[in-house]
Amino acid sequence: MITSRRRKTKILGMALKLITSSPSVAENYTSYDEKIESLMEVERVPGLALAVIEGGEVTYSKTYGYREIETKSPLDRDTIMYGASITKFVFSVFVMQLVDEGKLDLDRSIAGLLPKPLPEYARFADLACDNRWRALTLRSLLNHTSGLPNFRFFLPDGSFDRNAKLRFFYNPDERYGYSGEGYYIAQLVVEEALGIKTGPELQRRFFEPLGMTRTSLTWREDFRPNFAQGYTVDGENLGHNMQSNVRAAGSMDTTLNDLSNWIAAFMHGKLLSGKARTELWSADMPITSPRQFPTLNNAIEPRNETVRLAAGIGVETWRGPQGRGFLKGGHNEKTDNMMVCLIDADKCVLLLSNTAKGDRVFPQIIRMILGDTGFPWHWKYSSLAAS
Repeated sequence: MITSRRRKTKILGMALKLITSSPSVAENYTSYDEKIESLMEVERVPGLALAVIEGGEVTYSKTYGYREIETKSPLDRDTIMYGASITKFVFSVFVMQLVDEGKLDLDRSIAGLLPKPLPEYARFADLACDNRWRALTLRSLLNHTSGLPNFRFFLPDGSFDRNAKLRFFYNPDERYGYSGEGYYIAQLVVEEALGIKTGPELQRRFFEPLGMTRTSLTWREDFRPNFAQGYTVDGENLGHNMQSNVRAAGSMDTTLNDLSNWIAAFMHGKLLSGKARTELWSADMPITSPRQFPTLNNAIEPRNETVRLAAGIGVETWRGPQGRGFLKGGHNEKTDNMMVCLIDADKCVLLLSNTAKGDRVFPQIIRMILGDTGFPWHWKYSSLAAS
């Protein structure tokens, strides 16, 4: 038994440790602020939000710049930012919860999950003459090995055809090729198979329990007083994606506070069992393409093999000098987001920005905070491709 004096000494020691250690973490990251602000100034990045998650806790968060340049309105931790394809990761964790609960099987043909054939749904009627849709599984849809294009109107030569039909460009499970269309199908399968709706389910399972009061898969008018405008690489204000339909492929609005706390809960093991988390970031499908985009490039990049670049459930995975990692980005013409997690170090960095300039600042900031991760940024960002 600890005596009273020893107990007081022990408690005092613990208190002193907390007092001295927590600020030192924040102070360490604060030392990067000047470099980040300088980088933003050089690259003319309007706004950026940063969070660091360690040991399942948010240990640092900071916002820089403006949510709206024209009015010089500052971006803060509660500013509504468009999540873009980060939505895919949140949706994938939702699906893995359903797998955890025994309600879904990742490897069962979607033909056995849907109440009617996929081509009988109007959105996917183009696949009526191609039975390869029966080979699709939730795993192939979520790890981007469906054989479908990113979106049907993006053609292999890089051109855009609004009237293009949806079709397979290779067999399911043959190779990695990023596909938003695959997530549309996955959402349909989950909702039809279980009789649920994605938006309300994410609200019930994630947003409400974690106090994510400013996160939604559709735009809400109460977001209007504090939301980020989106800017092109040339500085043109294209507004904010105010989505009216729930899209697992990318419709989430969120904030730095909300999303960083969600990632912390995920890393802490509060959202999935250990088995399900391991399943999510364990990957057996190598990514061989030279770049992530365009998605239908069949060339092979041998450098990917050196870091074991592969497709996980809703994430890309690799092995670097600090061990295993997984990553998920979200990008459009006016938004860039990035989440990078080192599994063995139990440490993540989240970056959200209201401009399409992630390639110009994200790799540098992530290296500042995480050190050398070994991730092949030339694969993620075509602009960084090495010769």
